[in-house]
Amino acid sequence: MTEVFICDGIRTPIGRYAGGLSGVRTDDLAALPIKALIARNPGVDWAALDDIYYGCANQAGEDNRDVARMAALLAGLPIDVPGATINRLCGSGMDAIGTAARAIKAGEAGLMLAGGVESMSRAPFVMGKADAPFSRVAKIEDTTIGWRFVNPLMKAKYGIDSMPETAENVATDFSISRADQDMFALRSQQRYAAAAERGFFEGELVPVEVAQKKGEPLRITADEHPRATTLEALGRLKGVVRPDGSVTAGNASGTNDGSAAVLLASEAAAARHGLKPRARIVAMTTVGVEPRIMGIGPAPASKRVLAMSGLKLDQIDAIELNEAFAAQALAVLRQLGLPDDAAQVNPNGGAIALGHPLGASGARLVLTLMRQLETTGGRFGLATMCIGVGQGIAMVIERV
Repeated sequence: MTEVFICDGIRTPIGRYAGGLSGVRTDDLAALPIKALIARNPGVDWAALDDIYYGCANQAGEDNRDVARMAALLAGLPIDVPGATINRLCGSGMDAIGTAARAIKAGEAGLMLAGGVESMSRAPFVMGKADAPFSRVAKIEDTTIGWRFVNPLMKAKYGIDSMPETAENVATDFSISRADQDMFALRSQQRYAAAAERGFFEGELVPVEVAQKKGEPLRITADEHPRATTLEALGRLKGVVRPDGSVTAGNASGTNDGSAAVLLASEAAAARHGLKPRARIVAMTTVGVEPRIMGIGPAPASKRVLAMSGLKLDQIDAIELNEAFAAQALAVLRQLGLPDDAAQVNPNGGAIALGHPLGASGARLVLTLMRQLETTGGRFGLATMCIGVGQGIAMVIERV
């Protein structure tokens, strides 16, 4: 099959809930990384772009009507460049990259854009249609995250645990203590702070300008979610599922806004457009797990993708494991036989520090992973994440 290479990638800063990016429409947010890639790759014939795949988990607000296609048009790409939106919940952005890569591997495409977007700040409230003539029953559902329009059969068979509840389930089933979760969360914040101090993230960010009612636009140049904390401060937080629970706002990822995109090409297309391959996509896979412990999904997904790639875990130089919750991240690390503080895992911090804009996070992981390999000279990298309703996704890349 045709080899597939990542030739470039960029992302917006990750905004806090109701923060600086909350004033940006989701479709406009999705267009920003595409515009940036167009601007810094002037040698590319963008009319030759075969397709755009974008991940998005919500699609109930301004991200409806195929946000990938809308982003392509808003970014100024030629009108005959198509776009498709992929929804694998938290894994959407990574799945978009993997799906685009498969098209190139199959020889059906040569040049693709893939990534993801989510504005959790702008997720709307929705109301279903009447289920009977002359019904006066109206129920408003919040689309920010989690279950809505619940199927009673699904609830009876698998439960409808919220995301924090699934993390508590993982903590119980895999014996993950509150103390270990808080230590993991602190380490994520500290690693992010150190990486930001040395300018690591500057190489993957495009500033966002947000128009204000008065005065100059607000210019957002850095991630908003990270915060300084201490182990003592984390320990004082109450559980979000129950007061004596172990999952807190401090050891969980955030509710965030952001977008990211990467440019993929075959070797022939890269040469044709003057692009330099930076990483090869080796393999991607997905698995299913029990919905009530969805956070364990990266463990079997990682094992499967390594087997597909013909690699052992000790050959992986860098790992980007999405920190949906410290509880599930620790359970995954222990299932893989890695220490809680493994130096190669999220060396620049993870989603507990950066935040987790659902549809964009998978693309962010792959982008950060590629740049970490470039920084350290490592060869192989693994990106993996859990997915709501019980799935895991994993991808292996190789620096070239």
